[in-house]
Amino acid sequence: MKKFSLLYPNSSNYEAKVLDEAACNDLSFDFLLDALTKEKSEKQIIKRILSQMVSDEKVIKYRIDIFDDLLHHPKMCETLENLLTQLSDLWELKRMQKDTEVSAIWGLINRLREVNDYIQCITQMKLAMDEADLKSDGLKELYAMVTEIYNGSGFPQLKKDIDETFAKAQKLKSVTVGVNLDNLLRPKEAGVVSLNDAEFTHTGLLKNFMNFAAKKTSEIHEGVEVESMNFHPAATNKKTSLTGMSINNVAELSTLQIESSLTGGDPFSAAIEKSVSNILKKIVKDIRDVLRKYVDISGYSLTSISPELIFYIRWASLIRKIQNLNLPICKPQVLPTSQRVLQTDGLYNLKLAIKAVNGEDIDIVTNSLDFNEEHRIYIMTGPNRGGKTTFTQAIGLMYLLAQHGIFVPASEFWFSPCDTIYTHFPADENKTVDLGRLGEESVRLSEIMQNSTENTLVLMNETLATTNVEEGVYLARDIVRFMCYIGVRAIYNTHMHDLARNLEAFNSDPEIHSRVESLVTGIENGRRSFHVQVLPPQNASYARDIAIKYGITFEQLKQSRELK
Repeated sequence: MKKFSLLYPNSSNYEAKVLDEAACNDLSFDFLLDALTKEKSEKQIIKRILSQMVSDEKVIKYRIDIFDDLLHHPKMCETLENLLTQLSDLWELKRMQKDTEVSAIWGLINRLREVNDYIQCITQMKLAMDEADLKSDGLKELYAMVTEIYNGSGFPQLKKDIDETFAKAQKLKSVTVGVNLDNLLRPKEAGVVSLNDAEFTHTGLLKNFMNFAAKKTSEIHEGVEVESMNFHPAATNKKTSLTGMSINNVAELSTLQIESSLTGGDPFSAAIEKSVSNILKKIVKDIRDVLRKYVDISGYSLTSISPELIFYIRWASLIRKIQNLNLPICKPQVLPTSQRVLQTDGLYNLKLAIKAVNGEDIDIVTNSLDFNEEHRIYIMTGPNRGGKTTFTQAIGLMYLLAQHGIFVPASEFWFSPCDTIYTHFPADENKTVDLGRLGEESVRLSEIMQNSTENTLVLMNETLATTNVEEGVYLARDIVRFMCYIGVRAIYNTHMHDLARNLEAFNSDPEIHSRVESLVTGIENGRRSFHVQVLPPQNASYARDIAIKYGITFEQLKQSRELK
């Protein structure tokens, strides 16, 4: 069967850029992963996929359509979710060891059960997808593969073989052992007389022993007839009777016979162990023969998509919860990468939605933003705790989700994919011991600028705020000028209002490939509104509004004093 992926159409190889650890931290990956799943292994899977940025438009559309199907078919999605564990476990079936030791029987019997689970898994998957009106190329192809496996893998005969194997195993309940004695009446050899479909009973054994012991004269039977063993014999055909064995019964047999109270040097113990081992080896061979008939059947490669299903299904579950709160969620619309544009309305930070899902009382304010020929770089200013960081992060999260096919927190989202996301948020103090804050910032900035392209998204949060304002503005202007020259899309939120003034000095440069604009977070009636607008920096009016709110303008103070 050909290789198949739900992340890449036609399983082709596409270039992916891995987000660096700083971007993963600044975009709150850990917070997102905690909201998606509690399983550590699933978090690792989702983080690995999420950190790989692919900008190819065909790949992104392929993913978006698959997610759209999953989101709009919750019943199918629920069935696939229930099958995730089975799909993961079945992957081990391909790794069946060629072990010929007796202990391999336990693994082989479990493998038989896994094959049976595989049949059920494919059957349930097909039934779930039968009822869905699928639109995406990815899930249509998956459905075709599942149908082909279901119709062409000999499931009826496979099911029959497994049922017969376990049915025979159910019948084997006990083993009759014969013991030879030496001249001193010591056990010297032991062999299996018969395999039985009923258990020995303690009552019968004790009764036979007491009857024998009560006889005044001990009688020795001629030949090898065993009159006291009146149990139901198993079939005489060894191949038939040794095809399968119940794991519990074999375990009991192993415990009773091999781990006897006799000393390890006793030839009886060794003989019993050898006899049982020979039986189990035959059982191992017979079970292995059954497995080999089907271990390479078409479809085991299907289990390789389990991580991709985990990724999509966990995100679909979270997005569905957000939709249930009546918060805007939309399907991303992909535009050519070369246009380097963004048009979005009703956007908000995904983290706020997750907090609302978790029961927090949050008033979510939505905003709009465009990247186009007139402004691809924004210098964003506003008051402390006015929403600058939250907004900056929101833009990064929307690109991250959209390029992985996930619906985004907005009412409208048209975008040209970016090749990667670089972030420059305040660093942990522990990481700035050697270079100092300014030195550490400078090193990170240099790396970002040197590796960015015209298709890169750069998010900067209070960059160069660790030095004094005059020096910070001086350094920041060169960074902004270089970003204009490269042509990146960027948001630079800062308290350096002078940086957002006189932007014509950047935009008049004939060498630039991105124009820069001023963006502000507002305050209305002395309160933070968290609304974002394209306006010149408003630091004076902010201060005035705050002063009015707390009654500390000259007029308010004077009036208050006169009233005393």
